[in-house]
Amino acid sequence: MTTSAGTWRDAIDDVDAALIDGYQSGFPIEERPFRRVAADLGIEADDAVDRVRTLMDAGVVRRFGAVLNPPVIGSSTLAAVKAPEDRFDEVAATINDYRQVNHNYARDHEWNMWFVVTAGSQATRDAILDEIEKETGCSVLTLPMLTDYYIDLEFPVVNTDRFARESLTAQTDASATRISESATSSLSVLESDLLLEIQDGFPLSATPYRDVADELDADVEAVLAAIDRLHANGCIKRIGCIINHVVTGFDSNCMVVWDVPDEKLDEWGERAGGLPYVTLCYHRPRRPEQDWPYNLFTMIHGRDSDAVDEKIDELATDYLPVDHDRLYSTETLKQTGARYDEIVSSADE
Repeated sequence: MTTSAGTWRDAIDDVDAALIDGYQSGFPIEERPFRRVAADLGIEADDAVDRVRTLMDAGVVRRFGAVLNPPVIGSSTLAAVKAPEDRFDEVAATINDYRQVNHNYARDHEWNMWFVVTAGSQATRDAILDEIEKETGCSVLTLPMLTDYYIDLEFPVVNTDRFARESLTAQTDASATRISESATSSLSVLESDLLLEIQDGFPLSATPYRDVADELDADVEAVLAAIDRLHANGCIKRIGCIINHVVTGFDSNCMVVWDVPDEKLDEWGERAGGLPYVTLCYHRPRRPEQDWPYNLFTMIHGRDSDAVDEKIDELATDYLPVDHDRLYSTETLKQTGARYDEIVSSADE
């Protein structure tokens, strides 16, 4: 089965739809998890495995496994450069060559290239940014996350929604969570090895956790317990099918940055982050020395750019009545999982 943004829905049935929307998170942490998934879907366990494999082959499911949380595990930051038009590809290639760069997007803005760097420590992260600055000749705008109000790209896609969560009405929990730039999780050797083993996804089989345990030469019960701990402490955000939003039609997304009064930041950040159509909401520092006055970031994903703009207008009118800027993504330059290789060596020391 091959699909595109226009045909993918016709290629799946109701069971596939339930699997796609029902198991973006909450995948069971037990030795034979597909038995429970299959029972929920009214099919056989082997069929459930095969369906996930088919959806991955079609590009609807980008990856099967855990969504890790870079700011909790290591040290991560969003960064941007003003890449000259005649050197844009060269600058992108230089930045993308760093394995610690896991996302890079072109955006319609003066700061036209936005990327994420995740490293095992703040010192390593900052050294990479310094190298990028020297190699490209471009000043780097460094914007680490300071407060997480709401970050979750899990939303229903088997629908006709024009923007993410259009069919949902419930407020989401957007309680302010402070993020430390320097703190990293205290991980055991098993937990470190486990994160490294699963960073690209789980083996797609009837016994994915046992397969991981075999690769680590560890007891499966110890691996299950470690995954439970990593999920509870926030190193793992969710486990399930990670959806390719572009293939499912959500290819219009806009990062909107806001100049919120500091004394209103938590109140307004929690209010905006709690809206169903806001997929990301977080606080990053201002950089006045680089003419960057914005301190609140929101993201809205949609299938229809006009609908996305309408929701941004609503945000600006009803919830965030301050100066803002809209940065539409125009091209995906790199998109991979964050790399955690350094964590293993630091945990073993």
